[in-house]
Amino acid sequence: MLKFVPTPIGNIGDISLRALEAISESDTIICEDTRESISLINNLINKYPSLIKHKEKKFISLYHHNSSETLLKLDISIFNNNVIYMSDAGMPGISDPGISLINFAKINNIKFEVLPGATALTVASLSSGFADRKILFWGFLPHKGRDRENELTQILDSGFTVVIYESPHRILKLVEELSQVASQRELFFTKELTKEFENRWWSIGKDAIELFKNIDLRGEWVVVIKGIDKKGSPISENDILELSISTKDKAKLISKLRGQPQKDIYSELII
Repeated sequence: MLKFVPTPIGNIGDISLRALEAISESDTIICEDTRESISLINNLINKYPSLIKHKEKKFISLYHHNSSETLLKLDISIFNNNVIYMSDAGMPGISDPGISLINFAKINNIKFEVLPGATALTVASLSSGFADRKILFWGFLPHKGRDRENELTQILDSGFTVVIYESPHRILKLVEELSQVASQRELFFTKELTKEFENRWWSIGKDAIELFKNIDLRGEWVVVIKGIDKKGSPISENDILELSISTKDKAKLISKLRGQPQKDIYSELII
């Protein structure tokens, strides 16, 4: 039997009784980082000694860069005993390789169960106050380049309130990008959810850079971008031309409105 077990997103009290039971009874633990999981289990044993039995366990590392190779080598017979998958934090399968293990279980007719638990995306989206429906979870953006630009454009053009995860190393880059291409959007930023130093900020895109001048960037971030009613708020070419963004970005947006090649629009704008 395979169980997908949610772990705390910050506060160790986020753990559920069902999760504690599954961890206690497990023979094998598949996880992103064995060091993180062993540390968490030791902390849980110290905090809930009556709920977790001391039982020797086998650990298997499964992360994004080794997931295909690991699953190919996995002995299916281990699932005759109690196996759990746990991510470093939060619901397994959300922005981690747990989804590949679910598909592996489906293909190999392995019985599995997903336990409910804490996840940063729902906590952040509710805290923002932006939407109670039609929320789009995007996870992490590509780190750089055209892929990142394209995905950010898709997010802003979706019409949905969007939840993004970001690392402390790239949060300022995202803020700078949003100040340019989402200057009038309502934004919500939160970090270190459920931990002692959890914090939250609301801003308009154009004011975000000033806001972040006095913010400690360390910690894991969640950003919520409020959606717009595209039907009620049509965007014209003049609206785009008035934005404080590069000519290249203006050409990209106008090309989407016209359905014409971006390079043709760019040539027109620089004349």
